Amino acid sequence: MKGYLWTGGDPGSQKTAAPLDNARLAPWESIAVEAVGNVIEFWGFKRNQGRVWALLYLRGEPLTAGEIERELDLSKGGVSMLLRDLERWGAVQRVRVPQDTVWRYSAETDLVRMVTHVVEEREAAFVTRIRADLSEARRLAEGVGSLPTERLRRLERMATLAEHVERALRLFIKTSRLDVAGVLGAFRDGALSRKG
Repeated sequence: MKGYLWTGGDPGSQKTAAPLDNARLAPWESIAVEAVGNVIEFWGFKRNQGRVWALLYLRGEPLTAGEIERELDLSKGGVSMLLRDLERWGAVQRVRVPQDTVWRYSAETDLVRMVTHVVEEREAAFVTRIRADLSEARRLAEGVGSLPTERLRRLERMATLAEHVERALRLFIKTSRLDVAGVLGAFRDGALSRKG
């Protein structure tokens, strides 16, 4: 990915919790970085992606890949892969400090923009695939002929739910607002049709 020129001043002039040459996280930093890593892992991402982003976000200054390796005790190859993924999702940017020959990385600080980009890149594509699979399942089920009507209705509700989830995600991507009314309505409609 292409980087840009850092204009936020000399990152070496800003104070950090510990000198980067003999880097180890301060206890408060460690707790925060691990907490974000745990949340990110819970959401199905790599734990270290969250740790890298959290370190960059907390420091508020661009760090080199080598500094990230030392701070988080990660391998060079691991950091390279993590940064590539985070760049693709818009969670970090590659920057070049004037008169410096090495790339540095800074965290995206607009959390809504970051989450929106990740949702667009990952979740929306996933939901679109699920919706296509459910559509194919419905097509095949309708071709069976002897399938009980209730099973077809249940399959139809699953497809409707997938459509509402996809619509809610697309709306979130456009507006940064998540509208789950349609999703909840699909659940209510399913509950009502079971009673009726």
